[in-house]
Amino acid sequence: MKKWLLAIVLSGIFNLAFAANPAVFEKSARLPLAQAVTAVSKKLDDAGYAVVDELAISDNLKRMAKKWGDDYNRNQLEGITSLVFCSGWYVNQVSNLDPQLLGLCPLHVTLIHKDGVTSALFNRPTAIAGNSPARKVLQEAEDEVIHAIETALNAK
Repeated sequence: MKKWLLAIVLSGIFNLAFAANPAVFEKSARLPLAQAVTAVSKKLDDAGYAVVDELAISDNLKRMAKKWGDDYNRNQLEGITSLVFCSGWYVNQVSNLDPQLLGLCPLHVTLIHKDGVTSALFNRPTAIAGNSPARKVLQEAEDEVIHAIETALNAK
């Protein structure tokens, strides 16, 4: 009985320690990484965002596996790809309202793959915006990007 109680308590502590970060939007689907990347890229394009680069991060990291040894890919992710994207309208509006937040341009979404599941990770611009005059524009962009990701990964 005591072992069961300890296991439940430790499980709760473990879950709290790895609780989702509210500053990061995450959406997962049982899809191959390449298919998810293509779908998210298309939906971002449909929403008016130009995907300017696709970075196969895991391919670059693999080159360091020998050098990093046991420290390489401890979470055993099977793939990591980032999409770098932006909208001219969005950049113009942010530059008009709060040029300091142009550090959020371009935006990016990172997709990770493990055990048949791909997860899209998007850092919410509003998590940085605070009371910026650009907050409303950043919220609009955040909503559009989240909708594109959800639509892409729900389509399967």
